[in-house]
Amino acid sequence: MPATPAAADTTETTETAAGAAPAGGPAVPAVPADPAVPVFSVRGLWKVFGPGADKIPGSAHANLSARELRERTGCTAAVRDVSFDVHRGEVFVVMGLSGSGKSTLVRCLTRLIEPTGGTLTMDGEDVLAMDRAHLRDLRRHRASMVFQHFGLLPHRTVLDNIAYGLEIQGVGRAERRARAAAMVEKVGLTGMEHRRPGQLSGGQQQRVGLARALAVDPEVLLFDEPFSALDPLIRRDMQEEVIRLHREEGRTMVFITHDLNEALRLGDRIALMRDGRIVQLGTPEEIVSSPADDYVRDFVRDVPREQVVTVRNAMRSAEDGEGRSGETVAPDTTVAEAVGTVARSGAPVRVMEDGRCLGVVDAGCLLAAIAGEKAVAAR
Repeated sequence: MPATPAAADTTETTETAAGAAPAGGPAVPAVPADPAVPVFSVRGLWKVFGPGADKIPGSAHANLSARELRERTGCTAAVRDVSFDVHRGEVFVVMGLSGSGKSTLVRCLTRLIEPTGGTLTMDGEDVLAMDRAHLRDLRRHRASMVFQHFGLLPHRTVLDNIAYGLEIQGVGRAERRARAAAMVEKVGLTGMEHRRPGQLSGGQQQRVGLARALAVDPEVLLFDEPFSALDPLIRRDMQEEVIRLHREEGRTMVFITHDLNEALRLGDRIALMRDGRIVQLGTPEEIVSSPADDYVRDFVRDVPREQVVTVRNAMRSAEDGEGRSGETVAPDTTVAEAVGTVARSGAPVRVMEDGRCLGVVDAGCLLAAIAGEKAVAAR
């Protein structure tokens, strides 16, 4: 296979981003999806690099700081005792600064990097116990990765780059090109099918990478800081593309980023990492409203609260008939979205769910929420 432009990602691109692996071994059918079973379930996961790495989890060295661990053992713990579930249909964001362990973690999910300890299941199936055939099937059919470096084949057209994973799967030429053409339209590249990567902008190349991952129709999409190298406006466009695709398809996504605004915008839940550990896991609103420690508090200090906090956490109890008539908003409406409704109404606005009034919001409630004051509990 010709080398890709991003040599460091060559193995990852052929195995995961393209949804394929080198030929050999029988295909293993995917486990049927059970809505009650997490797509990924991770418990006590470790990844340690260095001599005697497998002896670190559970040892007296496990709780040493990164510096002390290196000095005493020569090892680096990139992922430390991490546990979480990824639920079907959610966008699960892992965020943290450089060196926090987030990219190592996402690569452990498909064993592009072998975990040192812990348990890892996909759809209830033990990923750590999978043989090469099962792993190949997982990477071909069940999980596709979109990398920061696009890893496109420079001599192939957009259409053939998108179809590459299907070609490795053995899909016939006519079918794979038809499926690739559908992906071209889905990611907004119509009219560019016959261009080569060198004729595309960075954002367009990333769309090709996204289309290539989608073409194999994976159960879950894994994004490893895919938009980090893009200009701000193009990055925002690609975020909108991910939001649109998730809204249309409801596909499970695991998204790695170092950008808090990106995490808040895309994530249903966010795992914030520091030094290989998850320091807080929750919804964007939970992380902004109730930081777990000073590190998280400093992280979210400059976040516009009105764009994240919802009226469910800003409302007060309805009094003197306020809950019987007037304007309404849904409980997941953000404070920023509710400002216009409250301003137009000139009166408290009801927060309604399933025909029931949960409480009301007025200008005072919204200002208190923006200031970070505790909401008055609704009756």
